[in-house]
Amino acid sequence: MPRAAEREGPGIERIGIAGAGTMGSGIAQLAALAGFEAVLHDPDPDALRTGVDRLRGALERGAERKRWSREEAGEAGARLRAAGDLTELRGCELVVEACPEDLELKRALFARLEEVCGADAILASNTSSLSIGAVAEGLRAPDRVCGMHFFNPPALMRLVEVVAAEHTSGRAIEATMDVAKAMGREPVRCGDSPGFIVNRCNRPFTLESLLVLDEGVATHSQIDAVLREDGGFRMGPFELMDLIGIDVNLEVARSLHSQRPLERWRPHPIQERMVAEGRLGRKSGRGFYSYGEGEAGARPEAEMPPPKVRRDLLERVICQLANEAAFAAGEEVATPEDIDAAMRLGLNHPRGPFEWVARLGPEHVVSTLEALGTRTPGARYDVAPLLART
Repeated sequence: MPRAAEREGPGIERIGIAGAGTMGSGIAQLAALAGFEAVLHDPDPDALRTGVDRLRGALERGAERKRWSREEAGEAGARLRAAGDLTELRGCELVVEACPEDLELKRALFARLEEVCGADAILASNTSSLSIGAVAEGLRAPDRVCGMHFFNPPALMRLVEVVAAEHTSGRAIEATMDVAKAMGREPVRCGDSPGFIVNRCNRPFTLESLLVLDEGVATHSQIDAVLREDGGFRMGPFELMDLIGIDVNLEVARSLHSQRPLERWRPHPIQERMVAEGRLGRKSGRGFYSYGEGEAGARPEAEMPPPKVRRDLLERVICQLANEAAFAAGEEVATPEDIDAAMRLGLNHPRGPFEWVARLGPEHVVSTLEALGTRTPGARYDVAPLLART
């Protein structure tokens, strides 16, 4: 990665990161390795100390694994500064907020950042589900606020969603895109819509699979096996929910549905019940699968369903992924090309949703959705206008 002084771009040399948790310290690591001065802030001294220790440990491990040299690790560490007081972010040309997903907390933080930081400073939120426009509400200069959504862990995941709200300036977007590229990430631009690209367009991967399970078409382990073996996905939806946390997945579903109460976004009762029972996935020892102490959770051998069931199951999930992506593209949340790139980079999908449409044929995708719609009341399988026109 080139040092900041060697880069052409928006003149950003110092980046502040507000929040020293796993995500915040990971973003600070990327900034320091890219040659930026990185100022990591957290009001909790213990959290700040832990975040700095986590970052320095990651730099050391990366050098041991030859991801960068020891000299580069030392230089990156020297560019890091811990800041216990928010006023120490004064002088940062870009501040990335990485705090808990609480709208009022973020609004209060951005109001203080507006007072602390210079008039030209760009203020970015790492939120994964909240509206950037809502975060910027009440600020004197909402044009300098954008989304800069990294994926976890930031050091390994290449995608960054750069989110433009209604009042976000082109300068803020272009500068943020340039910083993401300088960090070695692959940014995609998107509009300020619930879930942005990835969290929105991937809803059917879990929600449609939960419906298949609830209908008794296949077991959760069979659904996982079909999507892995026949679809080429690295993990099935139930393995993925166990890894992320069923409570986390449910909270994202609730957030999106509260912002836009569409039938196809409605959280499934199976998730609600499992969270109420404390079955949260790997972190609780039991979710859809059971995990012994220290075990990652072995994939049990699943007896595969008959070939027609396998094909129908796979196509049902894929066609809903394509449909949601087509709704998003039709609303100009992002281009089809950027949606495909985001789903591959952010989730390691084998193909983007529009690439699936090209593979299956748009007529087949539409007819599959229409057939599902004839036996399901409501608007869950309504075909996106963009898909219907292809």
